[in-house]
Amino acid sequence: QVQLVESGGGLVQAGGSLRLSCAASGMSEFNVMGWYRQAPGSQRLQVAYITSGGSVNYADSVKGRFTISRDSVKNTLDLQMSSLKPDDTAVYFCNARINGRAHWGQGTQVTVSS
Repeated sequence: QVQLVESGGGLVQAGGSLRLSCAASGMSEFNVMGWYRQAPGSQRLQVAYITSGGSVNYADSVKGRFTISRDSVKNTLDLQMSSLKPDDTAVYFCNARINGRAHWGQGTQVTVSS
């Protein structure tokens, strides 16, 4: 019943900003929610996560540029991306861990041109 749907991806110029949103349904509680990304030919890597207690963590590559947050009212997980670089180009996935089980969204493409 848990469903995660990402939106907000697109094509942006280097240095630009983009906000991704993950709409969650079928869930009201979680252990950890996070954003992952996967570039062509690369492994899926964690970008940022937030715990149910509000603790956040970022990959070194995005620290100071990305901000993860959760809107409890709208039941969304958001990722504000600023100062985007071409290396940020990837498919971004939303993830939620609930009682030890991982749930994934379908992904949204982010392309940053140089």
